[in-house]
Amino acid sequence: MQSRLLAHLFYAFLIMGFIPAVTAGDQAAPQSWSQWRGPNRDGSISQTKLPESLAEGRLKQIWRVELSPSYSGPIVSEDKVFVTETVDQKTEVVRALDRKTGKELWKQSWPGAISVPFFAKANGDWIRATPALDGNRLFVAGIRDVLVCLNANTGKELWRLDFVKETGANPPAFGFASSPLIVGDAVFVQAGGGFCKVDQKTGKIVWRILEDGGGMFGSAFSSPFYTSLNGVPQIIVQTRTTLAGVDPDRGTVYWKQEIPAFRGMNILTPTVVDDSIFTSSYGGGSFLFTTSKNESGWNLEQKWTSKTQAYMSSPNIINGHLYLHLRNQRFTCLDLKTGVVRWTTTPFGKYWSTVTDGEKILALDQKGDLLLIRANPEKFDLIDQRKVANDSWAHIAISGNEILIRDLNHLTLYRWE
Repeated sequence: MQSRLLAHLFYAFLIMGFIPAVTAGDQAAPQSWSQWRGPNRDGSISQTKLPESLAEGRLKQIWRVELSPSYSGPIVSEDKVFVTETVDQKTEVVRALDRKTGKELWKQSWPGAISVPFFAKANGDWIRATPALDGNRLFVAGIRDVLVCLNANTGKELWRLDFVKETGANPPAFGFASSPLIVGDAVFVQAGGGFCKVDQKTGKIVWRILEDGGGMFGSAFSSPFYTSLNGVPQIIVQTRTTLAGVDPDRGTVYWKQEIPAFRGMNILTPTVVDDSIFTSSYGGGSFLFTTSKNESGWNLEQKWTSKTQAYMSSPNIINGHLYLHLRNQRFTCLDLKTGVVRWTTTPFGKYWSTVTDGEKILALDQKGDLLLIRANPEKFDLIDQRKVANDSWAHIAISGNEILIRDLNHLTLYRWE
């Protein structure tokens, strides 16, 4: 009787808002940005609203530190910021900075460098993937297909996994580009010429599937996404050629679908809405698939396809519409149900990283422009724009009322009131 009364009181307090609800998507504390594309891995924030203006009086620079090149996005905990760099084209470095001041707290490094093919030289020979943080463990993907686990408080190396050595796969021609995904006590990565589950405590490979051999035409770019489709937990994986749903425990492939792309450039992170998956490829197009499951197995139905082609930027879905930066450097809005293009802008930079609060979109353009956009399916509704950097391929991070911007040679923290 007493336990039943306590349970009723708990749910009453939960409904009234005295106890914060915890959902499957809440993988990070409100004041953190723990992984690729943020707390829910979908470029969305729910604990705060984006600023109303980007003017210097409203959005103030708090600190800036100089760094060597990197495309990794910053990772943010309540009191630290973690950032990577490639020094002198031969050493990979991870730094922990004090969130309030930008002062260095610790530094860790290891040998790591490759020379990417000549047609990709414009995108550099430095570290690419965004790390992932789970409590006091930081997981960093080095460009030579190496995954390193560090103690987030001290920088001490806990283990290092060399996928080329362990799997016999060819070194990745374009580097380790897929950002680690943490689910429970495992880390999931596209490395070693396949999709791998790694034990978080030991650094041992549990299983490897969807093998492609690595090298020039292997080495997948897209970062995996954890979700539930038709009530079944699974990881959505996009290799260079295939979109698939994978059982995170056993590594069973539930379903898969070929995705056409020029030179296998399936790069963005697929986006899930209800039981549907959106993806878009360079040289292929845009696609929305709906999944269903019955006694005979899984079915995948293509609801629509569009000629719009993404490049590296992953989309935001807001109120039944999809906002996406394209291969042709334009920004577009599509109706999610039909795939009909609502509007498309003139060209911007080569890449955008975007974050939404469900009403506005904050976009960091590769050219270093920060754009504040109202999510409006009727028109491109630009609220404000401000130059903050020069070359910005790393994903923007937002934590509380702070914005962290990693351009090629700096990390800058801004705060709005």
